[in-house]
Amino acid sequence: MPRASSSSRTSASRSWDAVAEWYLGWSGTRGSIHHRRTAIPLLLDLLAPQPGERILDLGCGPAALAPYIAQRRGTLVGVDRSPKLIEAARRAHRGKGRFLIGDVTALDRVTALESAPFDAATFLLSIQDIDPLTATFAGLRARLAATGRIVIVMVHPCFRVPRQSGWGWDEQRQLQFRRVDRYLTPLSVPMRSTADGRAATRSYHRPLEYYVGVLAEAGFVIDTLREVPAQPVARDSPSPAQRRAETEFPLFLGLRARRAAP
Repeated sequence: MPRASSSSRTSASRSWDAVAEWYLGWSGTRGSIHHRRTAIPLLLDLLAPQPGERILDLGCGPAALAPYIAQRRGTLVGVDRSPKLIEAARRAHRGKGRFLIGDVTALDRVTALESAPFDAATFLLSIQDIDPLTATFAGLRARLAATGRIVIVMVHPCFRVPRQSGWGWDEQRQLQFRRVDRYLTPLSVPMRSTADGRAATRSYHRPLEYYVGVLAEAGFVIDTLREVPAQPVARDSPSPAQRRAETEFPLFLGLRARRAAP
């Protein structure tokens, strides 16, 4: 069973409307460099979308995944709580999917979401912004076909804990290392703030065992796990220690889950 989350319903995931302009300025509607180089290729590899499949993208934001599913002749439906991000998705990806305003933790209340089952559901760097997950996966199970699958790509929770991890340098050993101050305790961490200083978004850290447990509780079993480092970006020449550390400590974790055998 999953560890109980430390976050309460009052601190549950919220709309990113207040920081939509900042997010669109950073990622655009095609995703950031990390989306395009690493996260999206990882998700597509795990998903292996087939022509005609119906994909439900949860926490879709401006729907960076949409053109990739369209290229593979699939149908994407994205759901997000932010009207501004959904509007950006509709403008940028017209004809490449349907984009709905709604709470992914309460899919039964998203009235525009059709009742026909989906072949797969995806979380592209969104699951750590969503709480509670128990309600999310319970609602998702009712929306997936009997052979449906879930693909999750997230910032690696073992090495990238918001405000509780970072890079360090051992001068004596000439070694760059990854420092993790907390891991097992679930955390609700205030992140991006509005101009008046109020926290507008939260990141929900959970240990890996939590994701395994909450998926199992909803009737899913993980069948594939991938750990992927960031792809190099143009910058001043990194030292050998930096290159080694960046290839040894993964930036992203990819999971694929399917329904458990009855």
